Amino acid sequence: MSSRPERAVFRRTPIMSSTGVLAACAVAGAAMLGLAPCARADVVAYLVNVNVRPGYNFPNADAALGYGYGICDKVSAGRPYAQVMGEVKADFATWDEFQASYLINQAVNELCPAQIWQLRNSAAHYRPPPTLG
Repeated sequence: MSSRPERAVFRRTPIMSSTGVLAACAVAGAAMLGLAPCARADVVAYLVNVNVRPGYNFPNADAALGYGYGICDKVSAGRPYAQVMGEVKADFATWDEFQASYLINQAVNELCPAQIWQLRNSAAHYRPPPTLG
């Protein structure tokens, strides 16, 4: 054993000032915002998902896209989820809650993802109507 004191590999530096810490946080935050992914529409995913699932029977891709973008317009206009659900169920002559909600979710998630928060807020207290039978 040696009696010499060990030398530190790294030199200690004085504690950063609060201004330096704030500046470092601002730079890190700006860098993170620059790396954040943008919500982008995925037309192909929407078309695949609504054409694979039976029950919608769109005559062509343009009709399917037009209907999906119509849903996006309703959501962005602030229509309540219950109203959009009712309109989709009427358009497809169905009482199937899942079929209607699937189409609404596919449209918003794939065609207008920036509206997801608005759809979720609108649907937060939605309760399906009681079933007969």
